[in-house]
Amino acid sequence: MNNFSQYIPFLDKFAVTTSGFCAIHCLSLPMLLAIFPALGATLFGKEAFHVWLLWLVIPLSIIALSMGCRKHKSWLVASLGFIGLSVLVIAASFGHEGLGETGERVATLIGATVIAVEHVQNYTLCRRVECGH
Repeated sequence: MNNFSQYIPFLDKFAVTTSGFCAIHCLSLPMLLAIFPALGATLFGKEAFHVWLLWLVIPLSIIALSMGCRKHKSWLVASLGFIGLSVLVIAASFGHEGLGETGERVATLIGATVIAVEHVQNYTLCRRVECGH
């Protein structure tokens, strides 16, 4: 596992970026669709886009958070990260049909924010372990 621990910073940064992209997509899509209706015909305009992002975020987060926690021993980071992932899975699974448009948007933003915060925390704790303080 030590051979792979060098990738934790990259994985954390990529996960934060992906979570941020998810949040921006969620907030800006309704406005962009009003301005550019043809965008609805692309992958970015489809509800399935969140599911595709999840297929990227879930393994990325599981790997980065679990490897980081083995390094810095703060399992709270992984636990909260997995809660954030669960919220994203619920938002993507139920969508606006099950949660309503506002509910889906709020759940997605909460999940993405929690995941991003925990990846920043994971990155910070791993750096402290490497620096020895």
